[in-house]
Amino acid sequence: MHHDVVVVGGGAGGLELAASLGRKLGRAEGPRRVLLVDRSVFHIWKPTLHEVAAGTLDSHQEGLSYTVLARRNHFSFTLGELRGLDSAGRTLKLGAIHDEQGRLLVPERTLTYRWLVLAVGSGSNFFGTPGAEHAYVLEQAADAERFRRHLQAAFTRTAFSPDKRLRIVIVGGGATGVELSAELIEAHQETLASLGAEQRFRLDLSIVEAAPRILAGLPERISAQATTALERKQVSVLTNTPVKALLPDRLVTATGEIPADLIVWAAGIKAAEANTTLGLTTNRAHQFVVNEKLETSAAGVYALGDCAACLWHGDKMVPARAQAAHQQASFLVATLGALLHERAPSGRFHYRDFGSLVSLGENKGVGNLMGGLAGRNFFVEGLLAKYMYMSLHLNHHRAILGLRGTFVLALARLLQRRVSGRLKLH
Repeated sequence: MHHDVVVVGGGAGGLELAASLGRKLGRAEGPRRVLLVDRSVFHIWKPTLHEVAAGTLDSHQEGLSYTVLARRNHFSFTLGELRGLDSAGRTLKLGAIHDEQGRLLVPERTLTYRWLVLAVGSGSNFFGTPGAEHAYVLEQAADAERFRRHLQAAFTRTAFSPDKRLRIVIVGGGATGVELSAELIEAHQETLASLGAEQRFRLDLSIVEAAPRILAGLPERISAQATTALERKQVSVLTNTPVKALLPDRLVTATGEIPADLIVWAAGIKAAEANTTLGLTTNRAHQFVVNEKLETSAAGVYALGDCAACLWHGDKMVPARAQAAHQQASFLVATLGALLHERAPSGRFHYRDFGSLVSLGENKGVGNLMGGLAGRNFFVEGLLAKYMYMSLHLNHHRAILGLRGTFVLALARLLQRRVSGRLKLH
């Protein structure tokens, strides 16, 4: 199978790239020239995985089928996972896909390409901490669904237990950990509203962070606001607390042990170690080193998103954020669009920091706009920050569904939430 452009990874950046290129080429050319490869059959915007994990967002409602998106945006889609790359021969190998019973669904295949884009994302970084198998992670939709099922079981079990107390510990005070804690509080409140007085239970929720403050990559003012908001929700925020080991029922930290019924690891990310086997230059975090045109050490092979190590302002690296993947996808649309039309691409990739927003629940949020390198920071909080946070999600949908499709989808989900409520028990 041959395509001019093969995009491996259907996350925010990879999907936006394939959709935009497909629309540019049109119904006649797009499907035979642009191919998207992903190991899942549907797409969920990664920044919403904490909502899926808490049960406040239905993955079956939020998920978008890659095959439907491919048909509407005029690109091709195939199920697969990258297993090998011959950049000199411009071929790549996709591993076999099996179902839950181990039966073969799709055999190994070899694809050829003119240009390849690697958008394979990243995974959790446990920093060598013993007992990693005892923690849940939120790397993809399946991880979030797994945690949601165990969370609902824990809610039910605790409601009928003599202790009436559920202990959840989140390791890592970055955006994922902070946002997950806020969603878990709301999921607990929704659950209590449906229980009788004799079944109500207490949720002890803790965030454990090794750094001096949570949201360490954001301005101190945002960190302080988030800490205050979480503590008002009865979340225990433990900073300067490195985790030494994970056990089935507790964490061992530098300052003592913390009991835990459920542990979620959100303390860091790193690219897959398999990236180092593809014959491309990688850094210590297993990211593909790219130049100012997002091209890797192999001609015709590009990388974007969390798996790409791209310099920004001297020795800084472009951060692993959805807005970075979106900007890189837009840049590669122009670059590959020119190459597909036999024109020389021009320009270099320049990342612009538009700031950061953090969701703290149903009608709350904090953030800064414009970013520290674009002049003065503008701080927003409360309902305005929450609406702006939601607009980022809608903007991603607009890139892959168009304005009309996004409006219809947003309206349908609003009506569904009005009817069914936020908590999804399935």
